[in-house]
Amino acid sequence: MAAFPGVRLIEAEAFGDEDWLAKSREGFGAFAVGSSFHVRPLWDETPGPADRMDLVVNPGLAFGTGGHETTRLCMELLEELAATSRLKGPVLDIGAGTGILSLAAFLLGGRGLTAFDIDPDCGPAMTELMELNAHLLKGAIPYDSFVGTLDHPKVQGPYAGLLANILLETIQELLPRMAEVAAPGGWLVASGILAERTDEALVSLVSHGFKPEKVLKEGEWIAVLAVREP
Repeated sequence: MAAFPGVRLIEAEAFGDEDWLAKSREGFGAFAVGSSFHVRPLWDETPGPADRMDLVVNPGLAFGTGGHETTRLCMELLEELAATSRLKGPVLDIGAGTGILSLAAFLLGGRGLTAFDIDPDCGPAMTELMELNAHLLKGAIPYDSFVGTLDHPKVQGPYAGLLANILLETIQELLPRMAEVAAPGGWLVASGILAERTDEALVSLVSHGFKPEKVLKEGEWIAVLAVREP
């Protein structure tokens, strides 16, 4: 390498044969979410308890396997909405990823669901998640879906409910449009928000006509249930 000053030599190191797939699976096992769901990876063939819906996920898919705190918090809020008959549609899932929240909402009795994401890879991910849970859907199509933004022609409104498990910055950017498509008295479940930014998130919601009703916290994250004021 003396003839090439400034060029660094990076040496490759050979590793022994290992089952990297098995190693990647070690960190993802079955777990409960709220009072309704048992979530397990597709390689775990052991069904959950009879009193829980057995939700099967592929941890290699786009964001949305139920394993992240924000997804679990949103699913818990969906349970609360279902318990008070507030999941009647239409409901719009913004930045849906695999569509797990729309799927959960449908399984909890929600109808008139539409899920979308700007990432085209989320389309196949949504399809796979539905196929993995055919045992729960029994032939039903849980939601409509598209690739695009809140300005897509399929966004009709007014919506009785909005789901937004995305970053706070994105929520803040989209709040003016969310306020336009939300029905008066409609709810918003928002997450992807760090707990240390709770006050900032609540101020943003209030300033766009969404009154916070409940905040759930797990670890470093929160989810907010808010209501669109008339």
